[in-house]
Amino acid sequence: MTGHVAARPATLGRQVGHVLPRSPAEALEPQRPPEPPEREEYEDDPHPFLRMIDVLFNFLFIVACAAVAVFYFVRVEFDQPGPLKVSTVLVVPKGEGVTAIAERLENEGIIADRRIFMTSILYFMYLKGQGTLKAGEYAFEKHATMRQVLDTLVEGKSIQYKVTFPEGWTSAQIVARLTAQPDLHGDIAEVPPEGSLLPDTYSFGTKETREDVIQRMQQAQKKFLAKVWAERDPDLMVKTPEEAVILASIVEKETARADERPRIAAVFNNRLRKHMRIQSDPTIIYGLFGGEGMRDHPITQEELERPNPYNTYKIDGLPPTPIGNPGRASIEAVLKPAKTKDLYFVADGTGGHAFAATLAEHNKNVAKWRKIEREIRARQEEEAAAAAAAQDLGALLPEGEVGLTVAEGPPALPTRNPNR
Repeated sequence: MTGHVAARPATLGRQVGHVLPRSPAEALEPQRPPEPPEREEYEDDPHPFLRMIDVLFNFLFIVACAAVAVFYFVRVEFDQPGPLKVSTVLVVPKGEGVTAIAERLENEGIIADRRIFMTSILYFMYLKGQGTLKAGEYAFEKHATMRQVLDTLVEGKSIQYKVTFPEGWTSAQIVARLTAQPDLHGDIAEVPPEGSLLPDTYSFGTKETREDVIQRMQQAQKKFLAKVWAERDPDLMVKTPEEAVILASIVEKETARADERPRIAAVFNNRLRKHMRIQSDPTIIYGLFGGEGMRDHPITQEELERPNPYNTYKIDGLPPTPIGNPGRASIEAVLKPAKTKDLYFVADGTGGHAFAATLAEHNKNVAKWRKIEREIRARQEEEAAAAAAAQDLGALLPEGEVGLTVAEGPPALPTRNPNR
């Protein structure tokens, strides 16, 4: 049997050539089998329609969740206290659209977001059919919610009450009128600072308090003053908004004629520029009687000489505070005075004033006014005598007969001191 080699199966040799590891590392980590071929999408899916239904269902579910989240957010915001810091009044004109009303509410600070308000209108008015927005004049309480605002506009709860404050009134006079207003309730804790209120006609609702109206007047003054101060002339002698209000309160008291306010403001501005004293009688009256604004006699020479912080015949510059609450026109006149060189003015007997740029011209105007004064006093004395005679004659007439009638005379002479 020597030299005879046993034959091996051929398959064994092939397995050795392909299966045996070529290195110790390969023996420890066998080769990975090849990746299976990529399978085309839906190649073996027997129901593609069901898969589409599943995708659609998922999409609708996401949309529904988003809608619920939006609805919840709008609902919460709809009932949140609003941004309004003080009660206010809004006029909705006839024919104004819903979008314009929503923008107006947002611009006035009554609602925080017009988009949320519009969404609420879409739901309550169009989907649920709960009425429409109505034109009118409406009072909104501070921090009113969007629901309260919408209810007010839909129900048409227009305000029914108004109170008017003349320009130039002192804060004490304004508080007295508010206190006497029976349709308001609540007390006013303290008299507001002089000049902090804007005189006007204010509307109010049944739920508003007297303090609410005071806050609205103060807010209106701040808003208006900020606007006109930004547009003021550059060469003014008043350097702060507070000084502008002080001077405007003096202009307000000096004339009742709108056309004269810019010119009187120019006189005071020119005098301040030349370091002349203002010499305004209304400031003396305020210094003597305070905010009550009452006096029972003309200004005397002794009162002119009496020192007080408001006596502009004795102090330089402006008094320490306003002497009343000036209106819009007087504030605008101070911030945009007439372009004149006038330094003096005196009453002219017609309800207005004669202006002058020089003392000599002013003295002539004063002489004219003195003559008018004498004529008015003589006429008043004649009419007083006629009235007394008529009373005596009436006492002598038989019962049932009518005596002489007395015509109404001119108004009492102004007490303004002409020697400015």
